[in-house]
Amino acid sequence: MLVANIAFLFTEVPFLERFDAARRAGFDAVECHWPYEHTHADLRAAIADSGLPLRGLNTWPGSSAAGEFGLAAVEGRGADFTQTLEQALDYAGALNIPMVHVMAGVPQDPARAEPLFIDNLRIAARRAAALKVTLLIEPINGRDVPGYALTHTDQAARIINAVGAENVMMMFDAYHVQITEGDVTRRFAKHQPLIGHVQIAAVPDRGEPDDGELCYPYLFRELDRLGYAGAIAAEYRPRGRTEDGLAWMAGLRAERELMGERA
Repeated sequence: MLVANIAFLFTEVPFLERFDAARRAGFDAVECHWPYEHTHADLRAAIADSGLPLRGLNTWPGSSAAGEFGLAAVEGRGADFTQTLEQALDYAGALNIPMVHVMAGVPQDPARAEPLFIDNLRIAARRAAALKVTLLIEPINGRDVPGYALTHTDQAARIINAVGAENVMMMFDAYHVQITEGDVTRRFAKHQPLIGHVQIAAVPDRGEPDDGELCYPYLFRELDRLGYAGAIAAEYRPRGRTEDGLAWMAGLRAERELMGERA
């Protein structure tokens, strides 16, 4: 399944029109970051009109002016985190969204961040399980978000294992992993049982996945070889018009069809 992240893609048109733009471009589903300015009814109509499911969203990040980028690992923001979690789960439940990215944030006290994140995820996992929602945590590189509480795949695995809930998994963004750790395919293979979602973008410019440091045709072949059957989401910033940069999709589909025939 190919998923368009419509926070970054199809920004040439208003948000609610991006669902159908993604359909016309050949995507199977969409995801986004923070759709909360739109009502359930408006989003439900966009989903129905396009025929594409909305597969994921993020918890509200807090105040961008204050440098916040999530609240789940930030001391003293427990009530605010609970509010953002309930908001995300309300949308997930109303719109049949299967995944919510719980944003860790930029803590003042890094030593306290991981235990707090684990505690909050345990509580969140119980609430999400009632809705059959999977919670995702994502290692994010420190160049783009300095001070973010979760940066490495080993750290994400440690947190997930400590939480001990089947519905808490890792979002493996190859862009972030390459910048922070490199050795992307080995990182994926090591943590595959804990990975619930994959995102892609070029490194270093976060453009279309058809240029740069990462060889995506090779990565896609490795995902197939390892038996990854989940979604691959395009979360990149187009270098020009979105529609003009989609040639990579045909290559990915051809590769996956070929691998399927070999299997």
